[in-house]
Amino acid sequence: MAVAEKLNLELKDGVVVIELRPDIAPNHVARIKELVKQKFYDGLKFHRVIDGFMAQTGDPQGTGMGGSGQKLKAEFNQAKHLRGTVSMARAQDPNSADSQFFICFQDAPFLDGQYTVWGQVISGMEHVDAIKRGVPGSGMVTNPDSIVRMYLVE
Repeated sequence: MAVAEKLNLELKDGVVVIELRPDIAPNHVARIKELVKQKFYDGLKFHRVIDGFMAQTGDPQGTGMGGSGQKLKAEFNQAKHLRGTVSMARAQDPNSADSQFFICFQDAPFLDGQYTVWGQVISGMEHVDAIKRGVPGSGMVTNPDSIVRMYLVE
């Protein structure tokens, strides 16, 4: 059996370990790994954080409008959006995911089959829970928390 691929998401309060899911989203996992190796995510803000729902990051502009400039074809799969699920953010177009992703604070079944799940938090979820929340509704955050760094686990 293949060894599970993982990446570490270092936050202000500690390290979050994410198990990658190339079995269900091979192109998304490959792109995330590319961006991680380029240190693309290091220092990026959690620009949209909705209490009881999710924390979103991956926009170099910090506004929710930016990305890496490379759109990905959707890889919607059967994985459920559960607490700790890591999934791609996108616009209306299903094939508009780029570099932004979110981590679910709790189960969000209404997202199932509409967003590409590419990972699952397997430890450190308490550090995700500690991410500064945004205003109710929009989730926009004043003085947001940032990713310290992301790196692949060898």
